Amino acid sequence: MKKFEYKSLKTTEKKSFLQSSLDTQELELYLNKLGDEGWELVSAVGTNAADGRTNEIVLLFKREKLE
Repeated sequence: MKKFEYKSLKTTEKKSFLQSSLDTQELELYLNKLGDEGWELVSAVGTNAADGRTNEIVLLFKREKLE
């Protein structure tokens, strides 16, 4: 029977007074690194701040456990 291990990653936006942004290039590099290590992204869940903006994104990964 296959066994899996899991990893979670929380990203947050960089916020300033008039704008917020997520460094997608940096995130992409990190996601590709995880992919090279065998991690597969299986879910991404956004969390909301009080005013409805996305505050954080939680990314969930899995990979087959090596025995």
